[in-house]
Amino acid sequence: MSDCHSQNKTVTASLRAAMYDFDEAGVRAALAEAAAPDAIFRLCHPFGDSIGTTAYYDTAYSELLAAWPDLERRDYIVTAGPDANGAEWVGCAGYYTGTFTGPWLDIPPTGHQVAMRFHEFYRFEQGKIVEMQALWDIPEVMMQASAWPLAPGLGREWLVPGPATQDGIVPGPYEAEKGATTCQLIIDMITHLTRHPAQGGPEVMELDRFWHPRMNWYGPAGIGTARGIAGFRNWHQIPFLNAMPDRGQNDDEITCHFFGDGNYAAVTGWPNMAQSVTRGGWLGIAPTGAKITLKSLDFWRVEDGLIRENWVLVDLLDVYGQLGIDVFARLREFNKARNIGRIDIPDGMN
Repeated sequence: MSDCHSQNKTVTASLRAAMYDFDEAGVRAALAEAAAPDAIFRLCHPFGDSIGTTAYYDTAYSELLAAWPDLERRDYIVTAGPDANGAEWVGCAGYYTGTFTGPWLDIPPTGHQVAMRFHEFYRFEQGKIVEMQALWDIPEVMMQASAWPLAPGLGREWLVPGPATQDGIVPGPYEAEKGATTCQLIIDMITHLTRHPAQGGPEVMELDRFWHPRMNWYGPAGIGTARGIAGFRNWHQIPFLNAMPDRGQNDDEITCHFFGDGNYAAVTGWPNMAQSVTRGGWLGIAPTGAKITLKSLDFWRVEDGLIRENWVLVDLLDVYGQLGIDVFARLREFNKARNIGRIDIPDGMN
């Protein structure tokens, strides 16, 4: 008999297969088979929490499928493992794609293919999903619809790739020692990251000790991708820490679930950061002094003992909401003169 983590991946494989050839009946059935009846599904802003698979489907997928009628899910990372308390997790990263023919969340349709990145984490008990924590990169869809209503990011905005090694769907059996080693490297790296700025300048982070010189940091839409340590520092970390220098000082207010699988490690938490916006410079947001929480769900790939790739999603829409900025209201104002009705595309044969 295979180990529990490989079995949990098998459960998610059936669900992922149903969402690859997406139709309502098939996905509803797959969700009902994979999850406990009272499972809680925690999804990004503006969706919130749902209890049970019926409520989750109705909240997350009904309108999305109507807007993208050929909806398709593609995963490029699937990992599993135990967190520090022994809870069983499966983490999936990839993107939803389809032809954007109808409005969704007031985002105008384009008539073209669109892609939306996701990070979805499933906690298992006795072979069933009992909790999901997931982020969808909705701002990425706004950008593809030329409807982004906020300040531009500093990094590169693009369709973020899967792992360079094309081995992100990690096969079983689960190797506990290797997973633990990879996970510990990430925990050590984050421990060093949080030393700055409270304990000294950038040198206290010892970035060269943990990160490959050709690293890629794949941030969410609104922040973008950064390459190399210089790119990471300039296009993400410096403005982030300038605005919120108390990063890493409120650990009693957050929860993190780290686990490793082969050369991959992951973290989820709801939330897993808490800090105060006391200075300007990040995302064009004025400093308010307000304390905010952030949900940042990450995957890392380790190569020869160094982190080569890091996929990061942050619930930026929730962050803006905590600071009093209604992104969807701004979206509607920017696009009120556009036709956001359905687009009928000729079949190209007549």
